[in-house]
Amino acid sequence: IIDLKTKSLTHADLGQMQLYVNYFDQECRSEGDNPTVGLILCTKKNDAMVRYTLGEKSKQIFASKYQFHLPTEAELEAE
Repeated sequence: IIDLKTKSLTHADLGQMQLYVNYFDQECRSEGDNPTVGLILCTKKNDAMVRYTLGEKSKQIFASKYQFHLPTEAELEAE
């Protein structure tokens, strides 16, 4: 399950994804399927908030930052 956010990640976003993953696991997943994975793409995230909000579910739900534009050559060299 993929969720694209156009703002900073909040604990509510994580809870929403947890709901989606739990629902899909219980209602749609077939026997023998691997556990459902949730991916949240956002403009900014706080790793500590993700860790404390998800706890054990952090193995199934991932949050990652994305950029609205491609970096310049100078930004890539600096990185």
